[in-house]
Amino acid sequence: MKDQYDFSKGKRDRVVVEPPPEPGKVKINIRLDEDLLNHTGAMADVSGGKSGYQTLINAALREYVDGKAPKIEETLRRILREELGKKPSAAESMK
Repeated sequence: MKDQYDFSKGKRDRVVVEPPPEPGKVKINIRLDEDLLNHTGAMADVSGGKSGYQTLINAALREYVDGKAPKIEETLRRILREELGKKPSAAESMK
């Protein structure tokens, strides 16, 4: 090992070449809530490596954009119908 090294002709860049991007994919930086990231990370762990957390986040966003995700209005209506179906109506309770 030398006492000194000459870096005057060195170039600043990546040490390892970045792999080429996948077609149709864009690399971004994004801030997510920690609990969401932990949840998707846990789901990825449960999958045994079949799905990565980024793949799961992408799938959730895709469902939302494609309209396949449950709509909040539909969910609320379903819950109200279920709950109201369990209780007697006002007319029945007056009898």
